[in-house]
This record gives sequence, C-alpha cells and structure tokens, in this order.
Amino acid sequence: MKQFLVLGVINGAVYGLLATGLVLVYKGARVFNFAQAEFGTVAAFFAYWLIEKQHLPYWAGDLLAILGIAIVGFLVERLIVRPLFTAPRVTLLVATAGVALVLIQLQFIIVGANAVQIGPALRGIGVNILDVVVSPQRLLIFGVLVILGLGMGYFFSRTDLGLAVLATSQEPVATELAGIGTRRMSSFIWTFAAVLGGIAGVLLAPTGALFPGFMTITDLLPAFTAAVVGGITSLPGAFLGGLLIGITQGLGEFYFGSSTIVRGAANLLVFAVLVLVLLVRPKGLIGREA
Repeated sequence: MKQFLVLGVINGAVYGLLATGLVLVYKGARVFNFAQAEFGTVAAFFAYWLIEKQHLPYWAGDLLAILGIAIVGFLVERLIVRPLFTAPRVTLLVATAGVALVLIQLQFIIVGANAVQIGPALRGIGVNILDVVVSPQRLLIFGVLVILGLGMGYFFSRTDLGLAVLATSQEPVATELAGIGTRRMSSFIWTFAAVLGGIAGVLLAPTGALFPGFMTITDLLPAFTAAVVGGITSLPGAFLGGLLIGITQGLGEFYFGSSTIVRGAANLLVFAVLVLVLLVRPKGLIGREA
C-alpha cells in the first residue's frame, strides 16, 4: 500500500498543477478549459524534439518547450478566446474542446501515432521513502510542484500582478473601473495556464510513453475532479484536490488494480468521488461559490 500511496501523492501533485490551470481559467472566463491537459502534451513533444532530436541540454529543452507552449496559450487567447469574449460561455466551452482536438490532430500529422520515449532529467537508483524506492524523476516532479505551489501562493497573495488577476476574476467591472484591463488580464491568464500545463507535461513525459493526446486521455478527468473537489474557484483547493485524487487512485490500484473483475477501478473511484462531492458539497472543500 505504501508504494501506491507514495506514487499517488506524486501523481496527485501533477493533477493539482493541471487543476490550478483549470481553476485559473474558470475564475477569469467562467469556462472549463478542455485544452488544459493538451497544453502539457504539446509541451512534452516540444521537449522531446529539442532534447532527443536536436540534442539540446535537458534544462534548455524543457525551458524552450515551456516558452513554446506559453506562446501557444497566448495565441489561443488572442485568436479564439478574445473574439468570443462576449459570446455565451457554452460557445467558448466548445471552442476549448475544438482547440484540444486540433492540437491532438496536429500531433498525429507531425509525429504519427507511434509512442516515443524521452529520457529522465535525473537518473539513479532512487531514494527510499517509507520503504518505497522512488525514482529521481518522480522526486523531481514532486519537489518542483511543491516549490511551484508555494510560489503561486506568494504570487497571488503578495504581488500586484497576482492580485490584479484575482480581482479581474472576481469583480471584472470594478477592475475595469480601477484601470485594470480585463482583456489584458485574459491574455495573461491563458498564457499562465498554458505554462502550468506545460510544466506538468515536461515533468510527467519521462515517466511513461509519449503519444498524441496522452495527457488529455490520462490526466484531464482527474485534474477536473481535483478542481471540483477542492473548489472550482479556489487555487489552493485545486492543489489539495489533486493530492486527494492521486491518493484515491493509488488506493484503487492497490485494492482493485490486479482484479480481473473490477477493471479500471481507480478511474471508477475518481468518478465516485466527483459525484459524491457534487451531491454533498458542490462548492468543493474550500470553494466559496458555485
């Protein structure tokens, strides 16, 4: 059980990072961004091409990949989100799903359907945690995400730009009257959300096979559930929800993962948690509004 719990916490940190991007966009645009996880997949393919094909240093490849996905997020906001700024929210919701499908199709066209592998940033025999040997790459994932979570907490509570983003998401009319452009903040929000997805992608890619749409397939549902569990309007809640969902998946894999009768039990538990939270506390654990 210890092994599944430790890995669940590490995977949960990734879900929490993606959920933070989902919450950020929801607070700014009141829409669920179906393309959030696919930002991570695209960044992972950028990193694969730069590191494995162009032989750039690992850190340089990852940084350039994150920069590349930031540009993609900015272009998505300018070319798709901004023209639909005053459209019904369901229209923008469908548009984000379209962005995800376009990105997946472009991956099939450019790299094909075959899975590829990117080497880990750190190599070694691993570290023993609670009698569980954890690979250096997974330790790197958890360490980076914890530092990033603390950094975002400071950014959104102590800096002028972070406070402006929160003000835009909570009171857009009052923010405009105060001289802060909501459209300019929209560009930042979507770019920052893409960066969060990109960081998750480049960290997670070395732990498994890299194929078109892999993060949308494996991580979007847990990340969405994490956002709902923590509170769809709460940034700290998104990270907390990610950890809870990761642990839930770990327990599901431990108890039912080898069962030939209850296949996919870990994902069923995620669905069960989502339904339970929606029934009992729709605002989430620390959310303040529906």
